[in-house]
Amino acid sequence: MSKNCKYFSLLLATSLCLISEPTKADEHTTRNLDAINHTTPKIVISKNHLPAIVLNGNNLTPKEVVEVAQHGAKVEISDASLEKLQKSHELLLLAAKNGQAIYGLTVGVGLNKDQSMIDASGNLSEEVIQASREFNRGLIYAHTAGTGPEMSRDVVRAVMVTRLNSILYGATGVQPKVAEQYRDFLNNDIVPVIPSRGSVGQADITLITHIGLAMIGEGEVYYQNRKIAAAKALEMTSIKPLVPFGKDSLSIFSSNAYSEALGTLAIAELEHVLKLSKLVFSLSIEGFNGNIEPFLEDSNEIRPFPAVNKVSRDIRELLNDSYLWQESEERALQDPLSYRTSAYTLGAVESCLQQLQAQLQIQLNSSDDNPAVVLNVESPSQRQEEASHYVSEENLSGAVLPTANFSPLPWVISFQEAAIALSHLSNASAQRTIKLGNPKFTHLTRFLGTENTVHAYGAIQKVFVSLAAENQELAMPVSIDYFAIAGNIEDMSTNAPRVVRRFRQQIDNLYYILGIEMMHAAQAINLRKQKDPNLKLSRITQDFFEQYRQFVPFMETDRVLTYDIEKSYTFLKNYN
Repeated sequence: MSKNCKYFSLLLATSLCLISEPTKADEHTTRNLDAINHTTPKIVISKNHLPAIVLNGNNLTPKEVVEVAQHGAKVEISDASLEKLQKSHELLLLAAKNGQAIYGLTVGVGLNKDQSMIDASGNLSEEVIQASREFNRGLIYAHTAGTGPEMSRDVVRAVMVTRLNSILYGATGVQPKVAEQYRDFLNNDIVPVIPSRGSVGQADITLITHIGLAMIGEGEVYYQNRKIAAAKALEMTSIKPLVPFGKDSLSIFSSNAYSEALGTLAIAELEHVLKLSKLVFSLSIEGFNGNIEPFLEDSNEIRPFPAVNKVSRDIRELLNDSYLWQESEERALQDPLSYRTSAYTLGAVESCLQQLQAQLQIQLNSSDDNPAVVLNVESPSQRQEEASHYVSEENLSGAVLPTANFSPLPWVISFQEAAIALSHLSNASAQRTIKLGNPKFTHLTRFLGTENTVHAYGAIQKVFVSLAAENQELAMPVSIDYFAIAGNIEDMSTNAPRVVRRFRQQIDNLYYILGIEMMHAAQAINLRKQKDPNLKLSRITQDFFEQYRQFVPFMETDRVLTYDIEKSYTFLKNYN
């Protein structure tokens, strides 16, 4: 066994020893859908072993978000980004002094945008500054309004790093100390306590405001594995409470950072479960003695869907030296569609993954602020409605522009599409598992039993079928379910957090479904090896099979299957 395999075995042995008692299985069966805002890190890495991630608003990746959120990587802010923040802040104040009505600064927010809050025309007197500070504090109080289970700590850290990076893009107009506060919270592992429900997905304003609350030294946070008052955590780390001013508060809470964080973590999870789906399928078709011909290169090139062809190529590589390439009298000319069309099922997920990766890369490295501060631009015309938003003074020029950039609809719809693809993947796995237990297809024993079993894998079908049905339900679109609120102004929404939470639940369910298919595939392989000791799996699937068998042994006699299901789930979720 390789060094990596030994390390993986040790990691799994440590985690699996925690699930040998029924209470652990009970925990998984009673999960609350809306509480599933986290993923178990595959390997917990010491913070000291990760290089700091330098943020500049332009090139943060989903992988780096995961490193910060789940593995504790520290962050740094580039000097150029801080300089840009300072200029954006100065431009914002210049526009206010010039009498421009600025949402969230000189006028109210939401329905209250018709109310003048601060008159900064011509000056920034101490009176005006104090009025702005009071307005900012009031905005935080009024928007701190969530419910439901707390977000997990990794999700909150993901929220903070995604929002920090988008602030560093330079379009918010905040004081640079706002960005520094995010950095200091992350690097000191100060994690604000935030409820997970209460956003309609058109900026997560009622939830992520809890971060602003902690920044001003109020509310609660997790620090050093304890829930304590935010003021105490700031005192212990020598961080001064933020005094929000200008557009600081609006910029802290008017963002899709929660939905974006969930989406970024979901992409990492989708990438992993897709990899495992290909592996499980490859072992499954070997257990089935299936026909590999639908995945041949010439079979696919005549219908050149890129993702489908890529998956077919991946399957050919995974099964490169398998016995499936040799003739078998028992092999059917054409398999059930759950096997035969797997390149299309997996290809649909592959295509969705690629699209989501591209869209979230844009979301991570752009601004969803309203209004937005845009530096170094001039009005393209003298039309009053356009030119009135532009200002210039000495070496400072740009505009403060109203936007609709807070809408995450492009990638929310893509998550809904991916949810449908996951439902197809779940159904296909369930159908294959049923076929593996049917002697008509496999020429093996009924339910893959032995002469010493009573019912073997018969009753277990109810488990994975129920999970597949749940994934069908979770694939139903919810982004279109909303009400008009805020005085009938905010009449469009996306339910982005709910969409992604449901998607992550689908992935979690899929690990169970695939785990049960793995149980069947491995059992079928053992039965085939009993008939033919020389049966040759591919090098890759043989290694996969052997590692799995270290944790879930061959079923010679009937045994409690709940623990095998849980071990299979954990094996797949932790597999690298």
